[in-house]
Amino acid sequence: MKESVLIKEVEGLEHGKAFIGTEFAQAIFTNTTHLIGFCFDGTTSFRPGARFAPGALREASYGLEDYSPYLDKDTQDYNIVTMGDLPIYPSKWHLTNDFFMEMVKDLRLPEDGIKFLTIGGEHSISYGPIVKYLEAYPDLVVLHLDAHTDLRDGYLEEKYSHASIIRRVLDHFTPKNRLIQYGIRSGPREEFKWMKENKTLASSLKECCEWLEGIADDRPIYLTLDFDFFDPAFFPGTGTPEAGGEDFHGFMRILKILNRKNFVGADVVELAPMLDPTNNSACFASKVTREIMLAMNK
Repeated sequence: MKESVLIKEVEGLEHGKAFIGTEFAQAIFTNTTHLIGFCFDGTTSFRPGARFAPGALREASYGLEDYSPYLDKDTQDYNIVTMGDLPIYPSKWHLTNDFFMEMVKDLRLPEDGIKFLTIGGEHSISYGPIVKYLEAYPDLVVLHLDAHTDLRDGYLEEKYSHASIIRRVLDHFTPKNRLIQYGIRSGPREEFKWMKENKTLASSLKECCEWLEGIADDRPIYLTLDFDFFDPAFFPGTGTPEAGGEDFHGFMRILKILNRKNFVGADVVELAPMLDPTNNSACFASKVTREIMLAMNK
């Protein structure tokens, strides 16, 4: 059977194994990109199902080639390993997040060439990975591609809601950090006002690309991608679809710039595979994930 593009065999590790407990630490390697599943959708406020995304992404990747003609890169040329899924606590996000933070607390990401591509789950799962990256890279740029503002200070009595993820990340920002947002087309008036006043929202794909091109080549960039960034005509399998989104080629214009930059980490969230009975959304998400993990590798 063809090997999954998103499951790589590493000597000493069982192929495709989901690691638990201390085994996670043993699955972390220097100069390696690690794919890790975060199967949680406990703060979902519309259509649930994102907790099934990591498995669906891996399954769909069996239909992908290793080679990307867009980036002229091949997954076989890089150190990429799956770490399986974090322990699942369906209604207790913080337990899984705390497990992740404990696992990575002593890791030296830039010094040891360790990178993570986290597969959600809904957008609340991005909190732990981004906070770790902010600690590791003091001048980190966070690129937020999404349909929604995600700037509420809590939603439906949940401080760490999927609708609050960027607000919670900003709690850890310093003047050295920068937020760039693009694709946003839904949210309260006051959140759009905040983005305009703070000059975080790119008004067009052209402006987003120009902002990214202007970042120094050695400055670290982290991508948090909510799949509802894409128009539901292309990607219906997501919990909160919004008309007016980007297509694959628009996204690749952005990724080709990241491919030339210091692209250090990413998360992809909000695929809800059962909401698209054609399975096209899972296949779309899997291909996007392949391109992201290749752009992260030099």
